[in-house]
Amino acid sequence: MKIGLQVPSFTWPGGDAAIGPTLASISETADAAGFDSLWVMDHFYQIRGVGRPEEPMLEGWSALAFMAAHSKQATLGLMVGGVHYRQAGLWAKAATTLDVLSGGRSYLGIGAAWNEEESHGLGFPMPSLGVRFEMLEETLQIVHAMWQGERGSGEAFTGKHYQAERLLNSPQVLARPHPKILIGGGGEQKTLRLVAKYADACNIFGGPDQLTHKFSVLRERCAEVGRPFDEIERTNLTRADVTQQTPAQIVAVFGALAEVGVQHVIVHLANAEDVRNIETMGREVLPQVHAIKPKAI
Repeated sequence: MKIGLQVPSFTWPGGDAAIGPTLASISETADAAGFDSLWVMDHFYQIRGVGRPEEPMLEGWSALAFMAAHSKQATLGLMVGGVHYRQAGLWAKAATTLDVLSGGRSYLGIGAAWNEEESHGLGFPMPSLGVRFEMLEETLQIVHAMWQGERGSGEAFTGKHYQAERLLNSPQVLARPHPKILIGGGGEQKTLRLVAKYADACNIFGGPDQLTHKFSVLRERCAEVGRPFDEIERTNLTRADVTQQTPAQIVAVFGALAEVGVQHVIVHLANAEDVRNIETMGREVLPQVHAIKPKAI
């Protein structure tokens, strides 16, 4: 079983000036500890459930590039990008840039988005949900075309929301056949259908019962498009706190997820800015998690 570290908050001791050094320390420590992946959210205001809108929030791709420079092995991605924040071709170029500069360690995490407050606050157009799903599918089509061959398809694209004259991508990605495309969300009619058709990984919220149902639906969507279900990496975002839970308790939670088919657990670790907590995970949790074999479903 793989394990990733998500960094959802930058509200740390020392204020704004300490964000850079603290994020560098987290990235270096997590990478050395054996975390398989590093993630940040793609938001511009802090989100409800984590903190107040006024709390510090970094732009996602820039943060990942910084984290790439402070790590050597872990893959890096957005958990997950809001499709309407960037034009379709820019999604491919941003993920390509991270992939090339990190030596092939980029995920493209993307979804239909939800946070109207930050979009309205900063002047981003916030199309209806139906339109955002249309934009998401066209973006995925463009990304796939730009990651073809040595320099992209080179062809034009004419969609409802995007028109592109030449889908050129130079430099081309190092990861082969391309960086993993991860789509976040568990919507059964639209999101999981897009996962089946275009993605290499999914991220679905919830506990074992909900995941069992969602994976079953995803299998149906894969069958509908003729896609092998096992080609899609199954990830789940959860939380851990080494100051409140024993290593055995944390491993048990992750093991329950593996029992329903989760292959890559991504953890929001409480108080990660105190890197001793990351080191504890590395010593006492990660070896046991890596030894877990996710159940074939």
